[in-house]
Amino acid sequence: LYFHAGCHIAVSPDTKYFAVDWLGVEVTRATLGIIGMGSIGYKVAQRARAFSMRILYHNRNRRRKEEEEAVGAHYCAKMEDLLQQSDFVMLVVNLTPETHKLIGKKELGLMKPTATLINISRGAVIDQDALVEALQNKVIRAAALDVTYPEPLPRDHPLLNLNNVIITPHIGTATVQAIRMMAEEAIANMLAVLNDQPIPSEVFPK
Repeated sequence: LYFHAGCHIAVSPDTKYFAVDWLGVEVTRATLGIIGMGSIGYKVAQRARAFSMRILYHNRNRRRKEEEEAVGAHYCAKMEDLLQQSDFVMLVVNLTPETHKLIGKKELGLMKPTATLINISRGAVIDQDALVEALQNKVIRAAALDVTYPEPLPRDHPLLNLNNVIITPHIGTATVQAIRMMAEEAIANMLAVLNDQPIPSEVFPK
């Protein structure tokens, strides 16, 4: 959000000077709450550790102790505890009936008024009407969304007119290298099925 707004100020024809008291928020030593500690969530934790962040996580299953210690992550059995303590809350879950609108008015109300909600999973994991209300009323400081529902949002959607949200067009994996790796992984899985071999990336193992 800080970077996005800063770019706008830098290129705006109305800009005459840069304000010296226009300040952002540090991620270093801040508390990051990761909801969904699968392979992607764990990679987020690895990167967050480089910023000396305090890492909390909530997951269906607790990670092994050595995995937690490797990234300095602390398990929260109750998602509410994570929401209340985190400066940044990142959603990294699959969309299932259990995670549909996982974050609603109640959950947003538990978050710090200085907190930022980040969604890199699926749009429907958040109740968007509740999020609009929370952002308008400063229940939370900001949101950063790579996913919405629908995608793209209708051009008159209220999320598009808020200055404390940044929305990107589902580009979390949109690099040449990532797309190539995903295609190669898909091909490897298809060949394994055709050759009656174990599937390398089976989502629901037998």
